[in-house]
Amino acid sequence: MPLPTHDQEWPPPHMRAEMRLYGQHGAWYSGDPDRLAEVYGNGAVTPGLGLDLKGWDRPLQFAGGAIGRVARWFWGSPIPAGQSRSTKLHVPLAADIASKSADLLFSEPPTLRAAGKKTQKRLDQIMNEGSVYAGLLEAGELCSAYGGSYWRVGWDTEMADYPVYDSLPADSAVPEFHSGRLRAVTFWRVVGEDQKVVWRHLERHEKGRVYHGLYQGDDSRLGHPVPLEEHPATEGFAAIVDADGGFDSGYPKGLLVHYVPNMRPHRTLRGTNLGRSDYAGVEPLMDALDETYTSWMRDLRLGKSRIIVPEVYLQNTGRGRGSYWDPDREIYSGIGMLPPANGSGNMITLSQFEIRVEEHWKTAKTLVAAIVRGAGYSVQSFGEAGEGVEATATEIHSRERQSLTTRGRKIGYNTPALAWLGECLLSVDHYIYKTKVSGERPQVEWPDGVFLETEGVARTVDLLNRAQSASIDTRIRMVHPDWDEEQVGAEKRRLRDELGLNVPDPATFTDQIIPDEADDL
Repeated sequence: MPLPTHDQEWPPPHMRAEMRLYGQHGAWYSGDPDRLAEVYGNGAVTPGLGLDLKGWDRPLQFAGGAIGRVARWFWGSPIPAGQSRSTKLHVPLAADIASKSADLLFSEPPTLRAAGKKTQKRLDQIMNEGSVYAGLLEAGELCSAYGGSYWRVGWDTEMADYPVYDSLPADSAVPEFHSGRLRAVTFWRVVGEDQKVVWRHLERHEKGRVYHGLYQGDDSRLGHPVPLEEHPATEGFAAIVDADGGFDSGYPKGLLVHYVPNMRPHRTLRGTNLGRSDYAGVEPLMDALDETYTSWMRDLRLGKSRIIVPEVYLQNTGRGRGSYWDPDREIYSGIGMLPPANGSGNMITLSQFEIRVEEHWKTAKTLVAAIVRGAGYSVQSFGEAGEGVEATATEIHSRERQSLTTRGRKIGYNTPALAWLGECLLSVDHYIYKTKVSGERPQVEWPDGVFLETEGVARTVDLLNRAQSASIDTRIRMVHPDWDEEQVGAEKRRLRDELGLNVPDPATFTDQIIPDEADDL
């Protein structure tokens, strides 16, 4: 049986290093201060021996060893004594990086071109009605944050008459690779907790087969398998699995799952087939950015103007009810007290500390630039420079060069995944919904990362026309890169009619050969 048949540690022990990274990067992606404090404060993520990320060489007095090294992180330090609440502030730059990565790839979705018209029509219907393009944006974010995402194809005949697509984060899967390709994968999720009992649903994908299992264990152990009918979250699978606990996937060529790495190679886990996160290597800088903003807000709190007065200036509100100072009171009764030693009669002290705005702003700006650059993007992609200044297409490309280069690398990983997705959707559609179209691998066309302005395109096309170095077909496609063959052909016919450039069909000539260049006269 492909699924586990006995109790074991879960997630499996060989995934410990990966799960530590997933927990760390997942905390940054979520932006939850409690998760960051938990990850960096309880020893779950421990920097290497001798690694002093903040330059604090002295050991902390309240902790030593591994805990002391973790506490050198800003998010690993405890709340100071005498402070009732945490004043740490988190800047959600990590979430912005993941969102920007997804936008660069899928804000203008790629086009899947099938060979046949009926196949293309059905594929477009599945992609549009199934919200596949919106799902690709979600997959792009997960891929950036966790270093990879899993694309999964399935179906629900009661809810839709077409296959469905979803994406899963890397921390919910136990993959098995062979020769650099995903051979099998087991997804898992917690479907219920009853006191100390944890219910887990395991879903395993192999070539042409899908298996489902329900397990009853605890926080760290998978436990023993139980029938799928024993939990509402899995009872629906009990009617479709066979004696082996699985069913045919309808895609015999491979898995219903495709793993898309964010970027390779992995700098921490050498030799792995998994991708690395955009946050890899910039975690200390994001930690320092949060510390900078927290210090900035601390200056604002301490910089509030305060009035310090002698105790005799306070008005007693009664026994056990404390005293207060009324700054608007004009007349006081006689107060018996000694004058100040310097001879001044004023015993009221105004306290207001300096707020170091410029120092904090410069520090934060430098850290943001370093984080964004370390993640592989241009600062201009995040609106940090050049706002309000009109720029040409060449200048935009120059400013966005690093972001576009990173986008190009990620396109290399997503192109085969999109081709697989189109084929898998059509295959499942034919197998489950009995449609006449069969699975075929479409061609993937990506739009430009930065679209040229109309004036720039017009100048380029005009120069190519004068130099007679581009055909009408090529020039039309430059102006309208999103048009299909039928639209381009109709536009060519209209242009020829307007310019009077139509020539007779070469097939009507028997004694003369019309060269191909005549089509572009």
